[in-house]
Amino acid sequence: MPNDTINDFNQQVIEEFRAHQGRVGGHFEGSRLILLTTTGARSGAPHTTPVGYLPDGGERILVIASAGGAHRHPAWYHNLVAHPEVTVESGAFTYQARAVVLEGEERDRAFARAVEADPGWAAYQEKTQRVIPVVALYEIAGDGPVEINADSMGEAIKVVHDAFRRELALIRQEMSATDGNSPQLGAQLRVNCLTFCHGLHNHHTSEDIGLFPFLADRHPASAPTLERLREEHGRIAELVEDLRRAVATEDPAVARAEVERLTAELEAHLAYEEEQLIPLLDAAA
Repeated sequence: MPNDTINDFNQQVIEEFRAHQGRVGGHFEGSRLILLTTTGARSGAPHTTPVGYLPDGGERILVIASAGGAHRHPAWYHNLVAHPEVTVESGAFTYQARAVVLEGEERDRAFARAVEADPGWAAYQEKTQRVIPVVALYEIAGDGPVEINADSMGEAIKVVHDAFRRELALIRQEMSATDGNSPQLGAQLRVNCLTFCHGLHNHHTSEDIGLFPFLADRHPASAPTLERLREEHGRIAELVEDLRRAVATEDPAVARAEVERLTAELEAHLAYEEEQLIPLLDAAA
């Protein structure tokens, strides 16, 4: 595909991604996608590229420099090797990250997980003699909160919630594809579940210690609502622990049942929180 055509395609994806907080259609619909901005190895100019990613716990995500199996590494890979500090847009959040190229057995384990989840990665590797790199992106902690891609505090709640909804929907799809076809959960699917659990725990903790006290101070009448939300956080935390234990069994049927239980409880919680808190947050702006 000519470079101009690739650039036009990427730009369309970038614009759609930013306009819809990470939701895109077409080729990338239903994929885990980020926008990765690197610094040109030669030019020093910023370059943004849509890139698929793999969850990998709470501290990092992984990107694979496949270039569709081309014989050369993609330009973004050369850029981050030269300038390891990058910008990641997840749809809900924008943050700075440090890129680390995985080596040896660590790279091979990560790539094997990716292949188990999607054989397309193996097809790309078969097309080229180069070893396709796997890169970890570690969020660089800043002094303040992570930037949420929203224009108001009320919108921010919805954007973050929708990110959790999308990820949980992907996990449910992956569970459905696995259940009945394999006696064990795939390694990457286990990581996806545990990464989701970690992110949800962190989100609810930040609400408990930050958002809820903020609203209680400005809207004392909201106390019963906030107390109900805290109680729901506790129930969801129990379901999260049940899911962690189910994932540890590696039994697809057990894990799928826990994912469904968590989905039902979480969706009701998110809907109630949006109904009650978005008006308060918009009024506080």
